[in-house]
Amino acid sequence: MKKIIRNALVVNEGKKIYADVLISNQRIEKIDSLISLSHKSNYTEINAEGLCLFPGIIDDQVHFRDPGLTHKGSIYSESRAAVAGGITSFMDMPNTIPNTLTQELLEEKYEIASRSSVANYSFFMGINQNNLEEALKTNTENVCGITDDGLYFNNDDGILANYPDFLEILFSKTNTLVALHSEDDQIIKNNIIQFKKQYGQNVPVSCHPIIRSHEACVKATERVLNIAKKHNNRLHFFHISTLEEANLFENTLPVNQKRITAEACIHHLCFSDKDYEKLGNKIKWNPAIKSEKDKDGLLQSLLDNRIDFIATDHAPHTIEEKNKTYFNAMSGGPLVQHALYAMLDIFFQGKISLEKIAEKMSHHVADAYRIIDRGYIREGYYADLVLIDLNKSWIVKPQNILYKCKWSPFENHKFQSTIIKTFVNGNLVYDNGISENVNNGMRLQFSKYR
Repeated sequence: MKKIIRNALVVNEGKKIYADVLISNQRIEKIDSLISLSHKSNYTEINAEGLCLFPGIIDDQVHFRDPGLTHKGSIYSESRAAVAGGITSFMDMPNTIPNTLTQELLEEKYEIASRSSVANYSFFMGINQNNLEEALKTNTENVCGITDDGLYFNNDDGILANYPDFLEILFSKTNTLVALHSEDDQIIKNNIIQFKKQYGQNVPVSCHPIIRSHEACVKATERVLNIAKKHNNRLHFFHISTLEEANLFENTLPVNQKRITAEACIHHLCFSDKDYEKLGNKIKWNPAIKSEKDKDGLLQSLLDNRIDFIATDHAPHTIEEKNKTYFNAMSGGPLVQHALYAMLDIFFQGKISLEKIAEKMSHHVADAYRIIDRGYIREGYYADLVLIDLNKSWIVKPQNILYKCKWSPFENHKFQSTIIKTFVNGNLVYDNGISENVNNGMRLQFSKYR
């Protein structure tokens, strides 16, 4: 059945226009100021007067915990939370159990998603020191990329940013997108030793951004950048957390022409080191949330296109796993349900426009990954859409949190807007607080050459 969204304020491609949007066979058939259909046509009409229509949000960095860690979250539970937050497509990390280090294990995750995902999906192939040739088999047209995020490079420690010789080999051989977590392990280890001397095992969580310091981030990012530039490989940096790092990236090219891209995450844009006192381990992420200067600088870097787009790094843990001492508390937290709301809060503060939010959470993600027919409200594109009431506030409470872990760093926060409906491939999957129990997600497809 066709659907018409009537009289929406369409936020898309740098503009806001009032329009009707016709959806047919999973895609956007027509966008016009007034769409007329025969009375004999079988269609549903949705009155969007007073509402904004956004392209569905694309999140390139989530940890949905399936398989092996489903006590924290599953593809079903977290994708259900995601569409409630306007996220219609996600890309999931390989640090599930077992780690996604073979093509067979990668396809098993796609099989799980095909049965259970409410949102569109892709899964990163993991890489470590033992599976280079296997990782190089990754299909660039139906897999988002290769990453080390959440994985250890050897049995002791390490992410790829700390192994320049291996990066030289990888960048010289691969033709797919490589996405990396960038921190210097040795600097972090040295900092831990110093803080243990001072506090023993009782290090306060407020020391987290000093242990996982500016220096650790900047040094590793500079190292990786120097190698990547030699090979002109397609490289993406996850969760940039410092202004110094953001200033390392260029902003002279459109994102679809860049060989090196970078993202900022919601928690680095919304919290600073001032918030550890109140929220403690609930905002313990790696890389760490740092200073107010970094928070503001990352937002400015998004606006001037040094940072290309926004992600969540959604990484749910049980509250019991978070409520431990600093060294024992897990890093990461749930964000997909509240990420768009958080950016709309920044809009209400007058710091970013609605058009820029659509660009940084939809358009640029699709452009950077070369996702086919998504990320924009365009005729012929898949109808991944979000209807928002900017004037309807609500408060985050345990009873309206959809994450399987049932907590949020935004608990008790009042958001000023409300997501009314979310469509995935033209199907209504979230409607006025109710998530439909449907698996309407599709496997994302990409241009072969990235």
